[in-house]
Amino acid sequence: MEGGIQPVESSAFRDCFSLAWKNPYVLRLAFSAGIGGLLFGYDTGVISGALLYIRDDFAAVDRKTVLQESIVSMAVAGAIIGAAVGGFMNDRIGRRKSVLIADFLFFIGAVIMAAALNPLMLIVGRVFVGFGVGMASMTAPLYISEVSPPKIRGALVSTNGFFITGGQFLSYLINLAFTRAPGTWRWMLGVAGLPALLQFFLMFYLPESPRWLYRKGKEDEAKAILRKIYSEDEVEGEIDALRDSVETEIKEEGSSEKINITKLFSTKSVRKGLIAGVGLQIFQQFTGINTVMYYSPTIVQLAGFASNQTALLLSLITSGLNALGSIVSIFFIDRTGRKKLLLISLAGCVVSLGLLTAVFHETSTHSPLVSGVETSKFDGLTCPDYQAAASKTWSCVTCLKASSDCGFCASTIDKLSPGACLISNSTVRDECHKDHRLWYSRGCPSNFGWLALIALALYIIFFSPGMGTVPWIVNSEIYPLRFRGICGGIAATACWISNLIVSQTFLSLTEGIGTAWTFMLFGIVALIGFNFVLIFVPETKGLPIEEIEKMLEQRTTQLQFWKKSSEQNDKA
Repeated sequence: MEGGIQPVESSAFRDCFSLAWKNPYVLRLAFSAGIGGLLFGYDTGVISGALLYIRDDFAAVDRKTVLQESIVSMAVAGAIIGAAVGGFMNDRIGRRKSVLIADFLFFIGAVIMAAALNPLMLIVGRVFVGFGVGMASMTAPLYISEVSPPKIRGALVSTNGFFITGGQFLSYLINLAFTRAPGTWRWMLGVAGLPALLQFFLMFYLPESPRWLYRKGKEDEAKAILRKIYSEDEVEGEIDALRDSVETEIKEEGSSEKINITKLFSTKSVRKGLIAGVGLQIFQQFTGINTVMYYSPTIVQLAGFASNQTALLLSLITSGLNALGSIVSIFFIDRTGRKKLLLISLAGCVVSLGLLTAVFHETSTHSPLVSGVETSKFDGLTCPDYQAAASKTWSCVTCLKASSDCGFCASTIDKLSPGACLISNSTVRDECHKDHRLWYSRGCPSNFGWLALIALALYIIFFSPGMGTVPWIVNSEIYPLRFRGICGGIAATACWISNLIVSQTFLSLTEGIGTAWTFMLFGIVALIGFNFVLIFVPETKGLPIEEIEKMLEQRTTQLQFWKKSSEQNDKA
């Protein structure tokens, strides 16, 4: 067994700080690998702001929602391939080399995007970035998990989650910094290559995972690294446990090198682990988090804020809350436990998504009317669809839904007073601004905008500490050593496929059924996810990997989950 069972204490967070003082080597490994999360987070956040300016530079992108969704989601499509291939590469060539390859691919993608001459080049660059992000997303937490002592494994793997949310926050700062710079979005996307370069050089001088090395027969190298991670009184027990674990695997499989795919699905512990791990990744995406991260400025504009700069600034607040939530996760993950955090997180998401549904419903049903008098002030600029239906009563919502070629110019008196329905292009937008009016092409003026932001912030506050980080932690520790790479790859692939579906359909859903009903769908999924966690996800805090495998072998479906830590320690 990989180490003895260790009682879980409430001081795990303090233990991390103690470890930083006593053995900074472990933190160096964790933080260097965690930069993979920064790549993940930066790419997620930066495209939401860059898209506002890409639309301005490429008329085809501005006119076609499908093209906007493709620019966003092609990175996710690349990540699906990266995660799938990364699972096999992790087992074949190791965790460290997989990270190095991911960094190289990400850097190439960033360069292509920054130099893009047309939307097609942007999409190609996004695919390369996706390859890197997909590989890094499953490799980074896996590497951290395998170099972390069980007692603080959750807290250290949570640093990867902090890097993800920190990368998102950093991307919004970068977006704001380049809003007035020549080339805006090129700088935003090009800067993404810097974290990849940083991690490449850091990981180049770091060792491979000791558990992977031991399984590949490089026992001396593995022991040398383990002695740097564990104290003298712990290291021999850890080495003996690892030896027993690998010998058991070899006896069961007949070979320490070959992964039997049939055995993967026929082994009870692996199958149950996959149900829990893959299910968590799917629910993580279908509760809508990456629609918020990819399209946060667009959502802010849908709530009634017209300015690109204002949308980016307000999105920075939600991104900051997301980063703060990941810090909360580091504190509670080894204290409260994985399952409790997940359930609290999903319950909060249900409430906040319900509030978002109500707010956007009110926004769409109380939008300002279109005035023929106001529209006629812009001679020759009237939206053709409005001219064709001049006898009907239109609102701002009707104007924007009529065609992507229509925009709403608010009244000079009050943004909620009747305004003009005009042709939507940069020239007309500038004419509207000259008259000291606000221009709307994504959402309509509303008094409920701030309430939408509060609901969005509430959603982030609940999502980030639980559903934001815990699925990655569970997937880094729930599988046996012999299947850890491939199972992690399967779960990460499921995550990115779900991400692709959500990101590729979000704007189309908001246009087809409305923003309110779109958020209601996410809320229903969060409610289903709550019940899934209650039934299928075990508590793994403080347990060595091999003990988790034994627990899954014996476990039956149970609804009880809120156990006192003293009970857990007695069982240990």
